[in-house]
Amino acid sequence: MQCIDRIADLRRAVKAARQDGRKIGLVPTMGALHRGHAALIAQAAEDSCFTVVSIFINPAQFGPNEDLDLYPRTLERDLQVAAEAGADLVFAPVAAEIYPSGFNTWVEVGGSLTDCLCGAFRPGHFRGVATIVLKLFNMTDPDQAYFGEKDYQQLQVVRRFVQDLNLPLKIMPVPTVREADGLAMSSRNKYLSPEERSVAPWLYKALRAAAEAATSGEGDIHAIRCHALEIIASQPALQLEYLEIVDSESLQPLHELCPGAVMLAAARLGNTRLIDNIKLI
Repeated sequence: MQCIDRIADLRRAVKAARQDGRKIGLVPTMGALHRGHAALIAQAAEDSCFTVVSIFINPAQFGPNEDLDLYPRTLERDLQVAAEAGADLVFAPVAAEIYPSGFNTWVEVGGSLTDCLCGAFRPGHFRGVATIVLKLFNMTDPDQAYFGEKDYQQLQVVRRFVQDLNLPLKIMPVPTVREADGLAMSSRNKYLSPEERSVAPWLYKALRAAAEAATSGEGDIHAIRCHALEIIASQPALQLEYLEIVDSESLQPLHELCPGAVMLAAARLGNTRLIDNIKLI
């Protein structure tokens, strides 16, 4: 497995892989790799892709009071995880390689996909996400790019600009990977204290209760939400930001339960922000 930090070297490596008849699979990450990232990498490798994993802590998607300086930086271990999962190349640039002096061009997906849910609590976040992802697409020219369903809103934002900008690649969603107790794997789980870690799985328990109600025949949106809200209320340390039932593509709130409905939630637990989602029917 190669590890490079220059865009020119990345393009040369991808070009050589294409000349060998390989299709290109991209797995964008911010590092601190865990089993969820490994699942993305393994899926790309299983799909017979020349698998490129980017590791870049993107400053453009962090707000002024967010955790950019604290975000885990574990490159040596990340390289091991990527190699074991089947990566062919890791691209780990410094910030100046991605955002050189004078950089002033941004990608913004407007409207309902970005002004709700996490977008309402993290202004500018999805502009930073869309910009770095499009830059990575331009650098690697992938045939397929792999994103986890845990970051469900991000997945829909990326799908939207790929469609709107007529980009010639497929977005490949990969199911959320969870700990044994249901907690969605996230690099930020490292922030949790032992006490907070014992509370964190209750967010997913709440989502599961809502899904079980829906699959058991409950069709009232308010009643389904209440199943989840009651469980979250039983854990005062979980400070809920939002809990919504939305259309799976537009992310607009639903007033009636319908196929494809998704419940998305975000909560703060101490200094850690948790997000999760579940398909209801």
